[in-house]
Amino acid sequence: MTAPSDAVYYRRSRFTTHLPVDRRYSPAHYWLLEESPGIWRVGLTRFATRMLGDIVDFEFGTPQGAHIAVGDEIGGIEGLKAVTSVYAVGSGRFLGEGAPLRQNVTLVETDPYGEGWLYRLQGTPAEDVVDVHGYVAILDATIDKMLASRHAGGDDRDKAGGDEEKSDPIKAR
Repeated sequence: MTAPSDAVYYRRSRFTTHLPVDRRYSPAHYWLLEESPGIWRVGLTRFATRMLGDIVDFEFGTPQGAHIAVGDEIGGIEGLKAVTSVYAVGSGRFLGEGAPLRQNVTLVETDPYGEGWLYRLQGTPAEDVVDVHGYVAILDATIDKMLASRHAGGDDRDKAGGDEEKSDPIKAR
């Protein structure tokens, strides 16, 4: 597993993670790392992988070199708890999937910030991506919403990070 060298420790409810500070993050729980000017590696955050459960399959329907725009559906990923589409979190050219995933799809969950990246993009990230501190605020709001939903439904169990409730863009099975 590739451990982030410089990360922010995050804990809320029953969810704990380390968030690498060298990434940008989307409200849909993707991370982006600029490998070189204009070349971005994209993956799912630990929070997103917890919502999906054990990853069992993924597929990209977008051909390498194709133009993509923010919000385009470019593939899909299946976990035991949920299935979700994979969306473009930037505009430009799709450079292909994470090669290590073909040998071991579980890298998405076991090493989400290292070898478990999903795809590469040449272009610019979406306007709504934030730094690690902005993502902490997104996580806080997301977990608050999950907890409020549980409490409103008469379920007082503290579920964030345990038996997670599904949230956008991840769809419950």
